[in-house]
Amino acid sequence: MAAELSPAAPVDDADAPAPDVSIVMPCLDEAATLGWCIDRARQALDILAERHGLTGEIVIADNGSTDGSQQIAADRGARVEAIPTRGYGAALRGGMTAARGRYLVMGDSDCSYDFVEAVEMVERLMDGADICMGSRFRGEIKPGAMPFLNRYLGNPVLSGVFRILYRLPVSDAHCGLRALTKETFEQLRLDSDGMEFATEMVLKASLLKRRYAETPITLSPDKRGRAPHLRPWRDGWRHLRYMLMLTPLWLFFGPSALFALIAGVIGGALLMQPEGTMAEIGGLAFGDHWMILASAFLIVAFQTTLFGFASTIHGVREGYRRITGETRLILRLARLEHFLLAAVVLTLAGGALFANVVINWASQGFGGLSAIRDVAVASTLGVIGLQSFFGGFLLSIIAGNKARPIDLAKDAG
Repeated sequence: MAAELSPAAPVDDADAPAPDVSIVMPCLDEAATLGWCIDRARQALDILAERHGLTGEIVIADNGSTDGSQQIAADRGARVEAIPTRGYGAALRGGMTAARGRYLVMGDSDCSYDFVEAVEMVERLMDGADICMGSRFRGEIKPGAMPFLNRYLGNPVLSGVFRILYRLPVSDAHCGLRALTKETFEQLRLDSDGMEFATEMVLKASLLKRRYAETPITLSPDKRGRAPHLRPWRDGWRHLRYMLMLTPLWLFFGPSALFALIAGVIGGALLMQPEGTMAEIGGLAFGDHWMILASAFLIVAFQTTLFGFASTIHGVREGYRRITGETRLILRLARLEHFLLAAVVLTLAGGALFANVVINWASQGFGGLSAIRDVAVASTLGVIGLQSFFGGFLLSIIAGNKARPIDLAKDAG
């Protein structure tokens, strides 16, 4: 049954006006700690009711508990939502989807967080923030609450990577106590089932330029008396992987520029020298065989750029990437017609150069021929031309079978 707290008595009627605040907890066999967490969540709602006249509800997103957690929640007036898909993210996503409040609070049900500290988070949302994160590092981490490696290596490193990649001043990117508006939750379109759900939420909020706030909180030791569901190395990799997946600038465009620079320096130096002579770069001598490496780097650079375009288009189509000047430029460049035109020009140029090599070879009676540079350039042009042809169609498919990905900008607007 639903318990909506207000200055008056709790309300059980599902047809009653939606509450202002929903506190959502994922639950999987948390009988030892769930009752205390619900009691603290209720105190938080009482404070919000007293200070601001807000109503509230407590939603327990149960992931298949077998220890009676559901009954404990129901006895304390919380609403139990059965979430069949296993996983931290799946449970929270299901619970937050079912929640009816315009302000959502999420937190673990293992006594590690005090939900009374979420009161300030809701107040920050009331002041205009879209998402408010708790920060254990700005607050207090009690002895035994966080493993040594997590405290001094895992969380600081991952939060630092987050700040570099996404330029968001977050001090604790993986804190489990946080609040956001229901509107923001719906806009983020979260889909992770595991622990990376927490990372996905902050990343997409950052990409969509949601207003961000942060408050200090206290982390207490887990009181369940058993091993936590968290697996540090596995879940740490999931967080890092997700951070990289949503930043095409660092994952694709940056490396692509580096590969192109290497190819340009080596290949350009060789092409400026007569065939068969060495090119000197920084005191080092490079022969014709280095042209093969330059060609490989240029092909990889183009392929990586295609991946960056695909990632950007996918982000726009899925709604977690805003249309900015840079994004609009990428969408314009990624038109199918541009890629088909480039494919024709590059393939013809490569074919013409290769034909010239064959003609010269024939004029020498098909004997020995030294044309490594010309063959490398011709092959590179041909390969990139073919990549342009197939890549253009792939980008259009990712864009939703649109011949012009720029149409996505119109759709988003």
